[in-house]
This record gives sequence, structure tokens and C-alpha cells, in this order.
Amino acid sequence: MTTPAATARGNGNGLTYAVLAWAVAYGGLRLAWTAGEAPEFPPFGSDLLGFTGWRSVALCLAAGVAAVALDRASTWRPMLAGFAWALTGALVAAAAILLPELVSLLLFAPGPSFDPVAFASRLGCVTGAALLGLATARYQRRTRGDCPDCCRTVRPGLRRSAPAPWARWAAYVAVAGLVTRFAAQAVVDLDGLTRDASMIGLEIGLVLAGALLPLALVQHWGEVWPRWVPLLAGRTIPRRLLLVPGFGLGAGIVAYFGMGLAQLATGSASEFSDTFLWVAMSAYCLLGLGLLAASSDYHLRTRDACRSCGR
Repeated sequence: MTTPAATARGNGNGLTYAVLAWAVAYGGLRLAWTAGEAPEFPPFGSDLLGFTGWRSVALCLAAGVAAVALDRASTWRPMLAGFAWALTGALVAAAAILLPELVSLLLFAPGPSFDPVAFASRLGCVTGAALLGLATARYQRRTRGDCPDCCRTVRPGLRRSAPAPWARWAAYVAVAGLVTRFAAQAVVDLDGLTRDASMIGLEIGLVLAGALLPLALVQHWGEVWPRWVPLLAGRTIPRRLLLVPGFGLGAGIVAYFGMGLAQLATGSASEFSDTFLWVAMSAYCLLGLGLLAASSDYHLRTRDACRSCGR
């Protein structure tokens, strides 16, 4: 007789093969570039940050090994899951420049340093991160908890309808990070940071992502359209409408500005003062972390109940 857990494992093989195929294809490209003559990509000289050369090859190899280990493991192993999530985060961080590039493309204003090959490479890196993240999440659902259908760990009957206190604080921290960022910009030079069209678009998007989105994740009007919204008032808001930008922007902001802080710590030169950069980038990281935390609570609180255990 086939158990639900065995079925879940069988369904997970496709993700395992996808990660392995990506590791071979993208890792082969990184190997060719490392062993041969790698292209020069402006303005940093490389398409990835931090994980260049043989480190990028090792990262792809580790992702493939992790995917196989996740597929073969039949019990919950926190160290294995933590290792896989760390690799996922490293892949996202390596392609951190993708965030402002996507913004510039949405505004139809790619900068002079935009390179299609480097952009495609970063997309490939993030694709690997998405595949490995999905494989890790499937492993967690398959091995955690005592219900073979959902593997959830919360006790039956404890589904929450209201946000957790820590989620509300995370949303407020995200908003505080946004306010701190623009306060620091106003102190330094408001005009000096808004000359570039992509930067203007990024800042407009950050106002929405850093104020409206985190509050929507912890308020009732983030689940049901308010009365003042034409044609949609009273209807349930699709979960993905908030979860996709919440997790996507949160991860992108943390990766981009986290790598910026790492570069700043190594003494990278910039036209702005170190004090401003430390404050602004740290505020951005708080914004991204707050979004990730609030999105996690929103996901847990609004997901459908399991048909087997009711959780």
C-alpha cells in the first residue's frame, strides 16, 4: 500500500531532478567561465557578487548534493534543512543585483552598465535558488509534524485568525526601516540620490513595499478588500497578491542591501559617506526582514485548513 508520505516523496522527485539539471547546466557554465576566460561584466567585473570563480562552481555542486540529500532523507533533520536554506539564501545573495535591474527594466530605463548576458546569468542563479527552496519546503512538509497529509506541527484547533504579536512588530519595524532610510537621505542630499530613473522607480516602489505592504500583511484590510475599493469591496484578497511581493521583495531587499553592507565592511569606495551608507543599508535590511517575517505569519494564518487533521 502506498502511504501519503511515499506519494509526497514520489512527487518530490521532479523537483530533485530539476535542481540536478540546473546544477549541471548552470554549474557547467560557471565551470567553463572559471576554467577558461570569464567575460567582464560592468560595473563590478562579474555577474555575481561574493560567489565568483570556483566558489560559484562549489555553490552549484552543493545545491545538487543538498537536493539529493533532501530527497533521500525520510525523517526530519533540522541541520539538513538549515543547510539547504542557507544555500538558497547564498544563491539569492549572489544574484542580488537582479533587484535594481528588474526595476530599471520595468521602467524601460536600463542603465549604461546593463548587460543581457549578466542579467540572464543572474536569472539563472535565482532560478536555482527557487528550485532548491521549493525542494526544501517540500522536504519540510513531508517530514515534519504527525499528519501525513500536511505535516503541520501546530496542535489541532489552534488556527489563528489574528496576526501574532511578533508579526505586528515586524510590520512596524519594516515601516520604521523605510522612514529611517528616507530620513537619512533627506539629511544627506535629497536630490543627489534621485537623479537616476531606476533609482526613482525603486524608491517609489519601496514606499509602497515599505509602508502599505507590511501593514496590509497584519491588518484585516489585507485579507478583505476595504469598502472604498470599487467593484472589489468585501471580497477576499487572493493570498498570492500579498505573499508574492512580500516574500519576493523581502528576500530581494535583504540580499541586495545585505551584500551592500558586506562590501561596505570591506572598504568599498562610494560617492556617499560611510555613515549614510551604514544607516541607509541597515534600514533597508530591517525593511526586508520585517517583510519576510510578516509574510511568514500571513502565510501560516491564511492558508487553507488540512482536510485530514483540520489544522
